[in-house]
Amino acid sequence: MFPKPHPSLTPNTFAFEALPLVAPTGFREYDARWLFPKDLNLMGVQALGLGLGTLIHERGVRPDIVTGHDFRAYSAAIKLALVAGMQAAGLRVKDIGLCLSPMAYFGQFALDCPCVAMVTASHNDNGWTGVKMGAERPMTFGPDEMSRLKEIVLSGAFQYRSGGAYEFVEGFPKVYLDDLLARARPLTRKIKVVAACGNGTAGAFAPGLLEALGCEVVPLDVEADATFPRYNPNPEDMAMLHAIADTVRETGADLGLGFDGDGDRCGVVDEKGHEIFADKVGVMLARDLSLQHPGARFVVDVKSTGLFATDPELRGRGVVTDYWKTGHSYIKRRVNELNALAGFEKSGHFFFNEPVGRGYDDGLLTAIAVLEMLDRNPGRSLSDLYAALPKTWGSPTMSPHCADEVKYGVVETVTARLRAMQAAGEPVAGEAITDLVTVNGVRVMTQDGTWGLVRASSNKPELVVVVESPVSEARLKAMFHGLDAILRENPQVGAYNQTI
Repeated sequence: MFPKPHPSLTPNTFAFEALPLVAPTGFREYDARWLFPKDLNLMGVQALGLGLGTLIHERGVRPDIVTGHDFRAYSAAIKLALVAGMQAAGLRVKDIGLCLSPMAYFGQFALDCPCVAMVTASHNDNGWTGVKMGAERPMTFGPDEMSRLKEIVLSGAFQYRSGGAYEFVEGFPKVYLDDLLARARPLTRKIKVVAACGNGTAGAFAPGLLEALGCEVVPLDVEADATFPRYNPNPEDMAMLHAIADTVRETGADLGLGFDGDGDRCGVVDEKGHEIFADKVGVMLARDLSLQHPGARFVVDVKSTGLFATDPELRGRGVVTDYWKTGHSYIKRRVNELNALAGFEKSGHFFFNEPVGRGYDDGLLTAIAVLEMLDRNPGRSLSDLYAALPKTWGSPTMSPHCADEVKYGVVETVTARLRAMQAAGEPVAGEAITDLVTVNGVRVMTQDGTWGLVRASSNKPELVVVVESPVSEARLKAMFHGLDAILRENPQVGAYNQTI
């Protein structure tokens, strides 16, 4: 029998080579991420595969699973260890090799596999690894499935089964790219695009797709390099957005598109080199798609702009928007439950349902949607479409350090503090509190429409802070400083990655 994982082991012990190492903190709300080999070794990965197979059988799902890996030097080894565990648990594995996360999700449909296990740490720094998993296409695991998986793996409650199998699927990236091209509407004009990939996996696929669409492509940081020498491939990271903006201005491109490390997110920069935060891109796309699909419904995360609810154009068309929990698994599931046309996250995860997509997040499909929106508006630039939105002042996603073991407790403390302030009539940032939304962390809203959010990051030892004001930049900054003052009452909260 396979030994139980030993979370307390470290790479400096002899047992590291003989026993599985799986740190409990690697099991997140909707995926799994560890530092390799500090918190996870290859035997631990095999245990994870055994646990995943055990859970799939426990749930009564047909045991066919598609798997793939990102370009990091250790990802292929991790995937093969995962495959060994999944086969031992009786799963029939179809391996599509080096791929993007949305390519693996597409594989669930194209290869008729109910289940998926994608080895990736997305945009996390070099040294991280992880797995995005699902057993009900197009959804990925949420907290219930992740909690049960953690319980199975850490307790060693594995169920071995016969019938496991392995098949490598040749040439699958072409099948995926051909499907995207078949869904795309031919562009009626030449569009010059900066394709920024941050030295992530998308560099192997995104520039070629954009060229096949008829775009003139300016490649930026498309060579695979897991050390991420210039910046993290994260379209929320201002360093990446600034690099795209500089290249757009230098080359006279019509827009810049930035893809994250595993290609399920997309960031946008206009022809003037101005970064457009993904939630505002979502409003622009909602305007465009609601014209093509009357009666459209959308889902957005609590980090996103309030314009989805207040934009006169969307309201005039009767568009209904549902604000929901941040996280690709949560939004994906909510889009499916409500049969919404699309879901948008401020992080750049966009989920297009039929007839546009299949319900999962795909950065390349998002790029197609942005290009089609621009093409449907001849004579108007991306900055023109953005300028047509009501003006608000919004922050990037700001992430102060906070250890995984305490971050949720800190959010509870902050929530309780804001509730007490509301009950006592105490203002935040100089304005009365009108509402607290606690579907995911706490989003505090004030009388003038300014709001701020504090929540725990689902995949890093961080908190997430976002603020927006429809009034002024001064009110935006006042809200940030008001929330930060409350956060600083908790000594567990560290420095920010970026601020306004």
